[in-house]
Amino acid sequence: MPLNLPNTLTLLRVAAIPLLVLLVNLGSPWANWGATVLFGAAALTDLLDGWLARRSGQTTAFGAFLDPVADKLIVATALVLLTARFDNLLITLSACVIIGREIVVSALREWMARLGKEASVAVNTVAKIKTTIQMIAISFLFLILPEQVQTSGLYLAGFYLIQAVLLVAVLLTLWSMMVYLRTFFVVVRETDGS
Repeated sequence: MPLNLPNTLTLLRVAAIPLLVLLVNLGSPWANWGATVLFGAAALTDLLDGWLARRSGQTTAFGAFLDPVADKLIVATALVLLTARFDNLLITLSACVIIGREIVVSALREWMARLGKEASVAVNTVAKIKTTIQMIAISFLFLILPEQVQTSGLYLAGFYLIQAVLLVAVLLTLWSMMVYLRTFFVVVRETDGS
């Protein structure tokens, strides 16, 4: 396993998961800030590790495998934590849609790879925008405690605003999944000869 800087950044994202769980479960305002900063830093390393790998010629098979796995692990963990924190239908449905989309797209990519058509399901622009907006919404949701929403108009307004951003991420999640599924159905028709 080549341990270059991009791969180290990706591994740090995985290693951050237990600390994120701990911070969120402490449930104090300073721990919320810690969770927000930690998740935000992890999101930035997601952008940075791929860019560094390509720019420095340090792309590896290990990094190509681990990067999307690390992203899915930390996002799924964050969404489960937020669902546990907030008794909120929009957050729960958002978590189900985002995690479900990741399962569908991962299965689709595996199937396409078996057919030698993995290039057909490369990451698209909509998916990149979706990921950015999703990371922003999740980061800011970590700042808020449910009791703050119930006792402060400012926190309530912020909570509604962040939910709106999360809803945009969910709509982009569905859109990007439809883009992948459209490609999938084209390949299925070609493969089945119909």
